[in-house]
Amino acid sequence: MTELKLRSRDWFGRKGKDGLIYRAWMKNQGVPAHQFEGKPVIGICNTWSELTPCNGHLRELAASVKHGIYEAGGFPVEFPVLSLGETLMKPTAMLYRNLASMDVEESIRANPLDGVVLLCGCDKTTPSLVMGACSVDLPSIVVSGGPMLTGKYKGADIGTSDVWRFSEASRSGTMNMEDLEMAEAGMCRSNGSCAVMGTASTMACMVESLGLSLPHNAAIPAADSRRKVLAHLSGMRIVEMVKEDLKLSNILTKKAFENAIMVNAAISGSTNFVIHLLAIAGRIGVDLSLEDFDLLAKIPLMVNLQPSGRYFMEDLYYAGGLPAVLQELRKELHTDCITVNGRTIGENAAKGVCYNREVISTLSDPFNPISGVIVLKGNVCEDGAVMKPACASASLMQHVGKAVVFENIEDYKARIDDPDLEVDKDSVLVLKNVGPKGYPGMPEVGNMGIPKKLLAEGVTDMVRISDGRMSGTAFGTVVLHVSPESAAGGTLGIIQNGDVIVLDVANRSLNVQLSEEEINQRKENKATAIEHTDRGYVRLYVDHVQQAHLGADLDILRGKSGSAILRDSH
Repeated sequence: MTELKLRSRDWFGRKGKDGLIYRAWMKNQGVPAHQFEGKPVIGICNTWSELTPCNGHLRELAASVKHGIYEAGGFPVEFPVLSLGETLMKPTAMLYRNLASMDVEESIRANPLDGVVLLCGCDKTTPSLVMGACSVDLPSIVVSGGPMLTGKYKGADIGTSDVWRFSEASRSGTMNMEDLEMAEAGMCRSNGSCAVMGTASTMACMVESLGLSLPHNAAIPAADSRRKVLAHLSGMRIVEMVKEDLKLSNILTKKAFENAIMVNAAISGSTNFVIHLLAIAGRIGVDLSLEDFDLLAKIPLMVNLQPSGRYFMEDLYYAGGLPAVLQELRKELHTDCITVNGRTIGENAAKGVCYNREVISTLSDPFNPISGVIVLKGNVCEDGAVMKPACASASLMQHVGKAVVFENIEDYKARIDDPDLEVDKDSVLVLKNVGPKGYPGMPEVGNMGIPKKLLAEGVTDMVRISDGRMSGTAFGTVVLHVSPESAAGGTLGIIQNGDVIVLDVANRSLNVQLSEEEINQRKENKATAIEHTDRGYVRLYVDHVQQAHLGADLDILRGKSGSAILRDSH
């Protein structure tokens, strides 16, 4: 390797005043002179934060990554970026995904880095790190934090999906506070992200299926020592990737995105997968559309995990992990796609072995023939909406019902349990103004709770429609990401109580029984008002955020900007 191939030599290889400044200030950390002698400088982009509990162990993983980088002859430098904890951040972590991606992009570009290890866990940290890294396009590898151990409650296995069940049980009076506290104590009993196939684990599966991580990254539990081994090996591998000049743009081809979509169908991943993958594609310059997700949804559900099934991420790893799933999908995948370990996805899948057919079924005899994310179109969602059929009720797949409308999340919270609410089991709950611009930030509130008086009657599911998102841990017959959103002039915004809504999953349609003339008339009479701050990032976000069918990225961030520094101050 020649010094000219290393981007970091523009800093540490300089002579005179400039080189003295760059090296001398690094040496105040006890860095010996030989570390600057032509070694690849590897950034460890760390989203550790005590305010992001799922990522609370990432400093330990970073230490393992460093050991690997040193062993391979590199020079590791760890740096922090904005961390996004879904469980604590208000109004929603999704509001800040694009901000975190800006932090990542500018941190990588501005510093003397030749390659990057992306340490992520809680769901928004994964897409934000990948988005930012794509915009710079240096050699990069992802190390996920891993799922937490399966929770325990009264002798039963539990996970985050049970939060929704416990909530409804509490609201209906069938679960008391003492039981809730017992469940709370046993739910999150180790480091790591949600124990189910929620968005965090979906994102970990996404990066492995895209080829951005070493095999088994998706499912090794956070508490398992093999997670640290994978981090160490990833540290070693990134040094080699720099030598090979293996960049994100070499890996993230259209075929790689199609592989990820098929894998997401097989695992019944979160609906959030759609909005994050679209955003990543927009950064790297791959032409990916909402329709691609439905066209590739032919893959059945093969992984029996909550919320679509029974088991947990820990069980998936013991059953063979994602490599075993990839092996079952070999005939459908683009097996020639290159991955970060230098091998193709087909070569990686060839080593996959299934050890438990209750957890990972075969393609010919799947756990559930229904899977994936389907895309709906119609006058309610001209640019599309998404739905996860494996988590829905078969009886509601073709449904006609009258709308019960909530104008915003505050209206919903104020009236959902009102005994005088005019609603029955056939009604369609409609929640407006929770999209990217309308909230702003597109929160996970689409899986609205069942009205209390219907819970008392034994109703467990209803058709629910919104321009927001839902947690990957949630379930139900829920239509999400309606585009255009209410606040952007979409038809959802003019639906009124009593309007008849027709959901036809088989024909991929969602319509309100109103004439085009009536819809246009209502839109003309409706003033669209977006409430948001007049300053700072939120103002920037509302002014530039794109609609859900484009990935809800900022329009000013799409595409690659590269790693070049345009001006040099020294």
